[in-house]
Amino acid sequence: MDRQTRSATQQNGAKAAGSVAKQVKLASPKRKKPATETGRGAKKAKKEEEAAEVEDPTKPKIVIEHCKQCNAFKTRAIQVKEGLEGAVPGVTVTLNPEKPRRGCFEIRVEGGETFISLLEMKRPFAPMKALDMEEVIEDIIKKIK
Repeated sequence: MDRQTRSATQQNGAKAAGSVAKQVKLASPKRKKPATETGRGAKKAKKEEEAAEVEDPTKPKIVIEHCKQCNAFKTRAIQVKEGLEGAVPGVTVTLNPEKPRRGCFEIRVEGGETFISLLEMKRPFAPMKALDMEEVIEDIIKKIK
């Protein structure tokens, strides 16, 4: 007596009964997923848009490099970015264009002058927390203009 699997038994039973069973594969329609505002597709599209923009050499490009170790760096960087973009028309401010250095908070003109450079800070990041960010923003605006 041979052992049979359940599927083999069902196939044999269908043939013996005289019915012909065909499996039909239905092709499901292929859908493209729309790029969501928070997904990777949106990030790629945003980077391509930024790369496609024509670079104007007269507009200042500010780079803010901030460590990702603590949110204090991020909040100060965003505060400076918003302050500069609101006060200086046409300024381009980028946060962390490359991987940031550890314990670093630096604001500089791309390929030029450095406004603030706090490097290799240890916790609790006293030099950065001692800064009055409004004064820093005003000083940078004066130097840009």
